[in-house]
Amino acid sequence: MNGLTNIIVSVIVVTCGKLDYLSRCLDSIKKQSYKNLEASVINNTYNQELEKVIADIYPESSLYSNFQNPYYCPALNLGISKSRGEFVLCLNDDVILDEGFIENALRGFSVNKKIGMVGGKLLRSNRKTIDSAGLFLSRWRTAEERGYGLRDRGQFEKEEYVFGVNGAAAFYRKKMLDEIKLGSEYFDSDFHIFYEDLDVAWRAQNSGWRGYYIPSAIAYHIRGGTVRTQEGRDKPYARRYLSDDLQVDLIKNRYFTIIKNESFPGLLAHLPCILLYDLITWSYLLLFRPRPLKLFLTTLKQYAKSILRKRELQREILKKF
Repeated sequence: MNGLTNIIVSVIVVTCGKLDYLSRCLDSIKKQSYKNLEASVINNTYNQELEKVIADIYPESSLYSNFQNPYYCPALNLGISKSRGEFVLCLNDDVILDEGFIENALRGFSVNKKIGMVGGKLLRSNRKTIDSAGLFLSRWRTAEERGYGLRDRGQFEKEEYVFGVNGAAAFYRKKMLDEIKLGSEYFDSDFHIFYEDLDVAWRAQNSGWRGYYIPSAIAYHIRGGTVRTQEGRDKPYARRYLSDDLQVDLIKNRYFTIIKNESFPGLLAHLPCILLYDLITWSYLLLFRPRPLKLFLTTLKQYAKSILRKRELQREILKKF
């Protein structure tokens, strides 16, 4: 692994308290062929059994509580701030790692010193369907998971550059996260959940970092420990199962990601696609789910100052490169 064998890898698992998912996730971390790990579990619930489960399966891991702001992005920020590793693996608790995941994925960082994100092949729990073979930025300015929902026939077996990595099993170089963080936040805490992986990838790309895909690093996404399900990520009408609040988060975070990261020439080039996507989204909501529209306007007022401040922070970061 070109000198990476003795590097500490920090593994951060955010849990919503589903103990069956967490126990399988921790067990897969413990069985990794790469052993120089420090594991942290960020508890977003008041489940009192959690400590016992962790002590039984992975007593070496650390447990941190995130009750004051129990969302995914603030939980990751807490975990990363406590980490000591040169590389950080962020996991949903409904992910199971193949035993060679970390060892294989680490090779990606040695390909180029500017690789700051490495992702593997993420499969569904049936081990036949692709969940993600790399994250890309679509012309609609949404997160596009390559291979999403396709049967794995070996069509994505080439190691190659990608735009970013799926947030369910995202491997980052800590130096990159330190360089692109907005104030004290690695992940934007205004996002709560959705688009956090695309936002980090876009900020990283704007700062000269790159993403890399290692197909031999395999993980399985059960989908159930988080709110994401098997429905398509980049279809504006495909998340009918979401609550009104989460639907607003989904819409808000896409806009905030564009506002923070898109250049003016890029905005002009993709404006027709952005507007078409918006037309479909808002038409669907007006016809079938009008309540999120009202919530969105309230949310926009609530976060307007924050997103503009973070856009300025992003501009200051880019001046360094």
